[in-house]
Amino acid sequence: MTPTEIIVVPHTHWDREWYEPFQRFRLRLVALLDDVFDRMAADPRQRFTLDGQMAAVDDYLDVRPERRDQVRELVANGQLAVGPWQILLDEFLCSGENIVRNLERGLRRSEELGAALPVGYLPDMFGHIAQMPQILTGAGLAHACVFRGVPGALGQHAFGWEAPDGTVIRTEYMPGGYGNAASLTASPPLVAARAKELSAYLNAWYPDGGPMLGMYGTDHAAPAADVADLLARASAETGLDLRLGTLAEYFATQSARFEGLPRITGELRSHARANILPGVISVRTPLKRAMGRAERAVERHAEPLAALWHNGPPVQGFLDMAWTRLIDASCHDSVTGCGCDETAVQVAARLAEADQLARAVVDLAGASLTAVVPNDGYAVWNPSPFERTSVVELDLPESGGLVTGDGTPVPIQVLSSGPSVLADDLLDGAREIEKGLRRIHGIELYGQEITHWELAGDEVTFHVARHGDPSFSVDDVWTALGERSSVRMRIVAAPRSVVAAAVTVPALGHVSVRPADSAALPSSTVSVDGSIVDNGVLRFDVADIGLVVDGGDVGDSYNYAAPDADVLVSTPVSTSVSVVSAGPLVAVVDVTRVYEWPVAAAEPTPVSPTIVAAAPPAPARSSTLVPVTVVTRVEVRVGEPFVRLTVSFDNRCSDHRVRLHLPAAATTSYAEGQFAVVSRSSSSVEGGGGEFPLPTFPASGFVVAGETAVLLTQPTEYELVDGHLAITLLRSIGMLSRNIHALRDEPAGPQLPAPQAQCHGPITFDLAVMPIRASWDRAGVAAAAEIYRHSLLAFPGAASPSVPLPASAAGLSVSGDGVVMTSLRSRSSAASGADSASGSDSLEVRVVCLQPAPSTAVFSVLGLRAAWLADLRGRTGSALDIGPDGAVRVDLRGFEIVTVQLAR
Repeated sequence: MTPTEIIVVPHTHWDREWYEPFQRFRLRLVALLDDVFDRMAADPRQRFTLDGQMAAVDDYLDVRPERRDQVRELVANGQLAVGPWQILLDEFLCSGENIVRNLERGLRRSEELGAALPVGYLPDMFGHIAQMPQILTGAGLAHACVFRGVPGALGQHAFGWEAPDGTVIRTEYMPGGYGNAASLTASPPLVAARAKELSAYLNAWYPDGGPMLGMYGTDHAAPAADVADLLARASAETGLDLRLGTLAEYFATQSARFEGLPRITGELRSHARANILPGVISVRTPLKRAMGRAERAVERHAEPLAALWHNGPPVQGFLDMAWTRLIDASCHDSVTGCGCDETAVQVAARLAEADQLARAVVDLAGASLTAVVPNDGYAVWNPSPFERTSVVELDLPESGGLVTGDGTPVPIQVLSSGPSVLADDLLDGAREIEKGLRRIHGIELYGQEITHWELAGDEVTFHVARHGDPSFSVDDVWTALGERSSVRMRIVAAPRSVVAAAVTVPALGHVSVRPADSAALPSSTVSVDGSIVDNGVLRFDVADIGLVVDGGDVGDSYNYAAPDADVLVSTPVSTSVSVVSAGPLVAVVDVTRVYEWPVAAAEPTPVSPTIVAAAPPAPARSSTLVPVTVVTRVEVRVGEPFVRLTVSFDNRCSDHRVRLHLPAAATTSYAEGQFAVVSRSSSSVEGGGGEFPLPTFPASGFVVAGETAVLLTQPTEYELVDGHLAITLLRSIGMLSRNIHALRDEPAGPQLPAPQAQCHGPITFDLAVMPIRASWDRAGVAAAAEIYRHSLLAFPGAASPSVPLPASAAGLSVSGDGVVMTSLRSRSSAASGADSASGSDSLEVRVVCLQPAPSTAVFSVLGLRAAWLADLRGRTGSALDIGPDGAVRVDLRGFEIVTVQLAR
């Protein structure tokens, strides 16, 4: 009889940062790998799999660069498996494009060391997105390997995992998790007995027989030094075939075929077999806000603008640094916010740097546009791949109107006017006169530039504007003042206004505007009548938009938990409405509500960790109330089918959850995120794995329930509750994990205080509400989300005022029912390490058919000479035909992701 074969995979699951900050964990990583690599070099039987992420290798080699050749040798001889990810991410808290770049970079870096683990290894993510099978397959991987999120119906180790577009990948489930053999050698005398127990446990999951997978490792731990000898003795004693291997060696024994296997479709978010810790979606919401802002800045502003319009010095180094920070922040213990406060601070700093780097690239690329635009005007750029008319704010000299370089009048609305007299001071005595004139630096004065000056008696007046007279010299002023002992110094600015302008801009193109004598009349307008706002598309009462509901939360960063005697506060003690702007292009109304919220909640009462149908008792909320002012800014723009909301308040309370309830009579929701729209039902949430299955879910771009669509700018948690769509604005908690949690059997981490996770201080949350009458895929929700999330960018002109306005110009156009562009970059930035027939100076654009029905994507760009399909790593595939109209057409399945390279 053939002995049972178990491939034992020594590994460590390495949390790059978590309950300790990054550098403290790296110190431990270096010590662990020093020891492991020395053992492997001394004993060729030794094997090690480094957690599926290149970040751990890079972090090590940054400190031990002299070990690079040794690491490369261990990879080359098959002892060490690295990659394929750059970092083990949280799939629901970053964009789909971030996931693709993470995998692209991880595969490239792994291959630079010799080889990448040819498996989509996903050991500890808190559930898995629906499109992961398509992403892995699109990058050339034939297997996935998962732990959390699989449904309870799965009864064997392998299944076919199907993405929304129909792509299927063979997927390995790790029964018992990535440490199912972690205790195998903990006691040398018991290795044989534990090997028998492991074999019996795994046999139930392997109905087809064959080699079985034993994951010998756990968090931040190394295998026993004598593991090879221990397994050899246990094999002799038990008759089992226990052998060391890497994950790559195990999967080399597994066919990539998925026919005949159980089929699981879509996202994996079941609680049946393991915790998926859904509370991380809503903890430390300012961190999620920063993630959304930085990703938009890099993906949809900096890269496309630089690829299409930049003609200055190279910017790829800035973009690479920005992507490094975005990918690092996406780690499953980083952007999740479930680490210590120091970790959260580090993540926030990375995201701020990514945003800054993106804005630096935008500024540099924008200068290419503004070099030919007169300095009293602006170049306005459209980040969307279709022509759009949208409102943009401009700071302009006061004038009657605005005109484009094509001679088209542009409607404007004055939002505010700046002061004309910036200073009027009496400078008494020589010392005061000297101090006053020292405010002048070259031609700069009070942040503007001196256009001219005049002296009348003892009064000197400086006239300033955005652009001044380069010939001005302060020495002339000193000479003119002579021996005066007292001077009145006035600084007068040219009249300027901040205006809203409704500008029409070509697809990913630009248009130039400058002041004109007369104003254009808008074709439609926005009006405010009391608390009623009407833009011709929408008419509503601002006081009826959303219901803010505050309740207790005595959970932790992983899981929400309500007090047993919760107190929900939804009725304000006062409400007021004030009109900020009344149209005709933009109406802004502030709704101010004052609530009294409990200041905190007491610590939970110790309870049995066993989860029962009802949550165990927890304390009531504090009886001490504090006033909290919540301001909801309601903004409606001309022509837009949605209402922009900004909810802000000073969070003075602890241990609570704040949600915005919007009417939505529905039992099913549709949430966008990571190249897909996922249908979810509250009644289909599956429990059973030691965690109470709350029906809270993640969304990124939008969520639709009934006749309400909510457009989002950041990863967000929502729930359907009592006829409402509840959007979580804030979870305010103070513990990383709790040993005793009402809705979770076991600790999710160490019980450590995390006081900054209370998020005391200013909280701001942006979203938009769109009423719909058709299904989400026919109501224009994706297009509305594109417009809401990606504003027009305006760049002040830099040329002489005598230069004529340039004509508008189109960039790249992408069209098709449900077709959404997710990325546009130059091929020089697509560092795939693969041959590219399109050349390094061409464009690479990625789209997804964001609807169930098939569609055709149409790509148009001036001067197109050739086009190719590419995989998700940018490796060039088959050539595409260019039609008589100069456009390229690609047929797409519903939810199919396609990458196209375009040579101009």
